[in-house]
Amino acid sequence: MIEDRQLDVRQEAPARRHDLIFGTYHSLDVGQSFVLVNDHDPKPLYYQFAAEHAGRFSWDYLEAGPERWRVRIGRPA
Repeated sequence: MIEDRQLDVRQEAPARRHDLIFGTYHSLDVGQSFVLVNDHDPKPLYYQFAAEHAGRFSWDYLEAGPERWRVRIGRPA
């Protein structure tokens, strides 16, 4: 099994984070995923995914704070 790539946005400017995250999502092939590492709960990002990619993404919390959140975001078949 291939390990998911990680995208750690904790050091990125907040204004750049969503562009990086969506760019990574759009680069995925069907069936692939990546792990987002963030310094806060990315719940607003979830709502953006739900609005723009309803039914075309997966979202699984791997770690939920208090200082680091890790979420596996995928492009299911």
